Amino acid sequence: MSERNTRKTLQGEVVSNKMEKTLVVKVTKKKPHPRYKKLEHTYKKYYAHAERQYQVGDLFTIVESRPLSKRKRWRVEEPKAPVPKAASTRLMKKPSN
Repeated sequence: MSERNTRKTLQGEVVSNKMEKTLVVKVTKKKPHPRYKKLEHTYKKYYAHAERQYQVGDLFTIVESRPLSKRKRWRVEEPKAPVPKAASTRLMKKPSN
């Protein structure tokens, strides 16, 4: 089995694109609370290498790679569909009447 097939892949949303050739990707996971079994939303930010600039809110698959800098250990594999701004916010307040 080759080394490329065993690399980790994660899906996340671009949070920041202010650096050259680097994106900050937020990966959100749902896991149950150990005692109460309610789903908790946890997230982690990863620095990923990208050759071209992408917009904030785009969905991506990132792949584990060799260390590219002090914090960059991931690279962008392929862009998914862009996320609308309203759908990217988790907590939307309804107007009160």
